[in-house]
Amino acid sequence: MSKYTESDLEQATLEWLSELGYSVVGGPEIAPPPDGERPERKSYSDVVLVERLQNAINRLNPDIPEGAREDALRKVLRVSTLSPQLAVNNKAFHAMLRDGVDVEYQRTDGSIAGDKVKLLDLSKPDKNDFLAVNQYTVIENRAQRRPDVVIFINGLPVAVIELKNPADTGATVKGAFNQIQTYKSEIPSLFAYNELAIISDGLEARAGTISSNMEWFTRWRTIEGQDLAPNSVPQLEVLLKGIFEKQRLLDIINNFVVFETDGEKISKKVAAYHQYHATNKAVSKTMEATGKEGDRRCGVVWHTQGSGKSLTMVFYAGKIIQALDNPTIVVLTDRNDLDDQLFGTFSRCSSLLRQTPKQAESREQLKEYLKVASGGVVFTTIQKFFPENGKHDYQMLSERTNIVVIADEAHRSQYDFIDGFARHMRDALPNASFIGFTGTPIELTDKNTRAVFGEYVDVYDVSQAVEDKATVPIYYEARLAKISLKEEERPKIDPEFEELTEGEEVEKKEKLKSKWARLEALVGAPKRISLIAKDLVEHFETRLSAVDGKGMVVAMSRRIAVELYNELVKLRPNWASDDDRDGFLKVVMTGSAADPLDWQKHIRTKQVRHDIANRMKDPNDKLKLVIVRDMWLTGFDVPCLHTMYIDKPMKGHGLMQTVARVNRVFKDKQGGLIVDYLGIAPELKDALAYYTDNDRKKVAIPQEEAVRIMLEKYEVVCQMYHGFEYKDKLKGSASERTRLIASAMDYILGLEDGQKRYIQAVTELSFAFSLSVPDEEALKIRDEVAFFQSVKAGIRKSGGGGGGGGPTDEDYQEAIKQIVSGAIVSDKVIDIYSATGIKTPDISILSDEFLAEVKDLPHKNLAFEMLKRLLNDEIVTMMRSNLVKSRSFAQMLEETIKKYQNRTIEAAQVIAELVELAKKIKKEKERGGEIGLSPEEVAFYDALCVNESAIRELGDKILMQIARELVSMLRKNTTIDWTIKENVQAKLRVYVKKLLRKYNYPPDKQESATQTVLEQANLLCKDWSGEN
Repeated sequence: MSKYTESDLEQATLEWLSELGYSVVGGPEIAPPPDGERPERKSYSDVVLVERLQNAINRLNPDIPEGAREDALRKVLRVSTLSPQLAVNNKAFHAMLRDGVDVEYQRTDGSIAGDKVKLLDLSKPDKNDFLAVNQYTVIENRAQRRPDVVIFINGLPVAVIELKNPADTGATVKGAFNQIQTYKSEIPSLFAYNELAIISDGLEARAGTISSNMEWFTRWRTIEGQDLAPNSVPQLEVLLKGIFEKQRLLDIINNFVVFETDGEKISKKVAAYHQYHATNKAVSKTMEATGKEGDRRCGVVWHTQGSGKSLTMVFYAGKIIQALDNPTIVVLTDRNDLDDQLFGTFSRCSSLLRQTPKQAESREQLKEYLKVASGGVVFTTIQKFFPENGKHDYQMLSERTNIVVIADEAHRSQYDFIDGFARHMRDALPNASFIGFTGTPIELTDKNTRAVFGEYVDVYDVSQAVEDKATVPIYYEARLAKISLKEEERPKIDPEFEELTEGEEVEKKEKLKSKWARLEALVGAPKRISLIAKDLVEHFETRLSAVDGKGMVVAMSRRIAVELYNELVKLRPNWASDDDRDGFLKVVMTGSAADPLDWQKHIRTKQVRHDIANRMKDPNDKLKLVIVRDMWLTGFDVPCLHTMYIDKPMKGHGLMQTVARVNRVFKDKQGGLIVDYLGIAPELKDALAYYTDNDRKKVAIPQEEAVRIMLEKYEVVCQMYHGFEYKDKLKGSASERTRLIASAMDYILGLEDGQKRYIQAVTELSFAFSLSVPDEEALKIRDEVAFFQSVKAGIRKSGGGGGGGGPTDEDYQEAIKQIVSGAIVSDKVIDIYSATGIKTPDISILSDEFLAEVKDLPHKNLAFEMLKRLLNDEIVTMMRSNLVKSRSFAQMLEETIKKYQNRTIEAAQVIAELVELAKKIKKEKERGGEIGLSPEEVAFYDALCVNESAIRELGDKILMQIARELVSMLRKNTTIDWTIKENVQAKLRVYVKKLLRKYNYPPDKQESATQTVLEQANLLCKDWSGEN
């Protein structure tokens, strides 16, 4: 079997798309004239296949006058010029694609008609033209790019697929992502029409949008939605067949793409596989439940917190509005702040809903909103459905059957079924249908929830979310032992204790005063608050030293929140700021003018709280820590939040919602940490009782488990240093420690496969360390971990372990920090040149002085790595212009490296051989001037000289003349994409053969010489094709 290549993966992609009924054509075949055999573009700057689009517009809109159809076509073709912002243009196009293009035309009676021109038939896939084009060259602003595969529907380029070579360890899915970013920057016109971007390296395959970061390019793990595809099926095949089946792709475009606008930023989001299939299952169940024989119970969707449940609710609402012919949607929450958060999500996605959501601020307003005959998305809280004081029944609001109630966090505990939620809702809306969404499982004994909503229609649990990297695991650390209090001073949670809400506390509702007040007094005792503040400062600062991100403190009462803030500020005055736009620490709570004077600076307007929330969500903002009481514990997403300190009695569903704040995906964050100051472990255990065994392993993992893994990984790294003493030297002077890093790099590079094993081992140790700090075991090895990381960084910068210098995949999107330690001289990466003790050379020269210096370097393994890197760079540069010589030098380098890696020669000998190779390369670069040929002519001369009989029979002068004529002829005849156009290649092949025959080049070698000449021309064609 021949080596698997990127073109093989491209061919497989086209075959899978063909199986789905797509037409397949090569980009060069439909290229602009004169290059294309069947041109479908006038210019390489055209990204839309205009004739296909025009045909589709005419076919789908026969009743609209021709002039209006042409106007619609012009509007579509102008999309990429509407704004300098790609996202703005893309949003405008998506609206056209989904809803049609607005046009006006004059009726026969002279009046003006408004209408929409359809670009797609969203209900009948076969009415559309689905096309896959590979190697689709686009030229824009002098940049020439060629995406691997572009998917067109009716001539519109709705998807781009970028592939990387599966057999090349350096070609990764991250590289494909970076390529997409380059395309967006250099050929933005193509992406103005883009709905989906797909990246794959043959092993992994992910889908995203024009605004998705790398972590939000996600796998698609099922084809039909019933079962996850087995690992034996290629990820790319699953993704293509799961997304690009014609009806499914149209469904995604129509119902599962949203643009969220937050201030000036537009984020485009597409459903993940679990959101897509859950929505369709829920819609199907709703259609059944709302039918004549239906029971009005549409089911429960359990999608674990952090996996995009709110967005799934938006997708469901958007699709059910169409399916049920514009019903009224009532979205129900149990608290005002949740209502605000969910309302904000729906409002930002209003274009999908085709209407603007409304928020009922009172019972009267709710009644008013529900008087309409149909339509409307109304947000309200459960409290507005309870009878007014003194009444037992709630008056009927509407008898309509086309009302769907969406309950967020559909739990008995949330909606207080015992007090009559079900009855009051039925009193108010007797014929409505009900669906529940929840982030935690329904208790087995909870019959009431099922009685109102029905059974699960879809489950996406913790285990699957962590496996999909939709969330991260949650670790648990108990720190009660760190707070030195006498037994009588320690708060004890009564199992019968019931929490007082922040709202009840503000309103001075004291029905639970005795138990709550007694516990609050112990939890908020000055001595205890002072001890917690001291421990928290040390703990959080240590966490921040290892992991970039933010923290949240949950206090039992507003008084405790304020007093804890005061204690923290005593310890760290620089954390405080009276300016809400500044400061490291804030308290977020509600209150009134009746509250104590020193609380007032923490009681803010809704808008200011919103601004602080945005600061908290911004990973680059200096606000790093907030103290809350109830606010932000549910429905508040801060992906960079990694540590939560709980000092409040909590239980059940509310506790699980709270701890899930730290499970969001952010860069390379490995997990979230819950720090327990009060002793909530029993409550956590009870809350997890309703989860599966696998789920429990991903939530509240004891931090000791992270420490155990960290120590295992630490031992692996230590074993690599067996025989190399470093521990005592970490206490040495700055110069000694700098030399230590260089020596360590040299030592690791001398181990068998040392680069790769060391980088992997230290990366895994760093991840485990980030989850373990500030455990004592982690602090014990902190200086060593910092040292290991510095050596790793130096090796990576030297090109070790990455197949060349520069950043690797790991460099991007890092939350795990390089530890700053007293054992390390500087947080700057020591590169290979400073490690070896020489100045960075000019790699284009490789002077004799430099090569002589390298020979005498004490760290031979580092010297080898440096020379290998320099020579490889030189050969790669040469490969762009001289195929034959670069191949020859590459082979020499590879053979020398193999001898060293197989330990058949020592470091000193390999350096001597590399120095000699460097001298040959240097001499080669000067050869053209000596024989009177340009660099291009030298390259073709070398191609001709591969045949020794040609040298003997023709001699140097004739071969040099052929080389000059080859350069002249090829310059005139190469065009864009000639390397993948068989007709152009055939023509050039004829030209080359004619020239060789003209000078009597040996006939038996003409075929191989022609092939080598064309390969050489391929390397130079980019520069030359631009001249013609």
